[in-house]
Amino acid sequence: MSEAASAAPAFTGHVAIVGRPNVGKSTLLNALVGEKVSITSRKPQTTRQQVLGVLTRTVPAQDDRPAATQQFIFVDTPGFQRKHRSLLTRRMNDAVAAALGEVDAVVMVIESRGWTAQDADVLRLLPKVPEGGASRVILAINKTDLMTAREALLPLMAESAQKYPFAAIVPVSAEKGRQTDALLDELARRLPEGQPLFDADQFTDRPVRFLAAELIREKAFRLLGEELPYGIAVAIDRWEEPDEDAGRVSIIATLLVERDSHKGIVIGAGGSKLREIGRLARADIEHLLGKPVHLETHVRVRKGWADSARDLKSLGYE
Repeated sequence: MSEAASAAPAFTGHVAIVGRPNVGKSTLLNALVGEKVSITSRKPQTTRQQVLGVLTRTVPAQDDRPAATQQFIFVDTPGFQRKHRSLLTRRMNDAVAAALGEVDAVVMVIESRGWTAQDADVLRLLPKVPEGGASRVILAINKTDLMTAREALLPLMAESAQKYPFAAIVPVSAEKGRQTDALLDELARRLPEGQPLFDADQFTDRPVRFLAAELIREKAFRLLGEELPYGIAVAIDRWEEPDEDAGRVSIIATLLVERDSHKGIVIGAGGSKLREIGRLARADIEHLLGKPVHLETHVRVRKGWADSARDLKSLGYE
């Protein structure tokens, strides 16, 4: 780091992204970071663990303010829900509540079509603001690109302001990347002064094996849709790196399901579904690693894994 860069002020803070399932939190995280950190699908429970995404940016000098380095450390939390009360779901909900007490700012995400009962559940988790105190929660109204009547946005913003003393309300489209800079600017005002915790080119703290397993699970969610049971996980059984940088990475992964009947759904007729899951996941993993990948996938039944503390630990769901 140059002397000029080290002399510039730096601001670093943790930001939790919270909301009900399937509201677009992971898509928003990916849009803010500019990389695919968290997997996405239309199915709830897509995000099961806290995923850390990192964005470092340099803000140029303006007027009497010097240039500054800002590092946002985003925590994409699982969607809070009261359905599917397995041990896994309880741990996911606990992760949401814990994240809110450990961050410098919070982004709560709702959809542009309005508030739901599930949104209200999340709202009750937000930190209480003392009278005269400053809120550290920003509301992001997502999916504004799907609004048919733009004039409905102002009433929704007014309604939202009555529900909680949000520090700011920012309409965004995570899918289209609209207004994400405005959201970052609001968050930047709440970053405490401090040196970056991650290198400028690092976009996540997660190991590549975790990201690869998540990409496989994402393809399963997207391909199988409503056929896919909630009880599915991915384990990386073997990962072999080549000696040469240009060589091919060999990966063996197993998709775990909870019932015998689910196994056939994931495999598909003549193995067609499993092959397509592998083909799509391999392309994304090759993009992630920047080198060719040989991906071999299997399906195995592990009954009750979502309620087994030992199984959850072995799969990384601490």
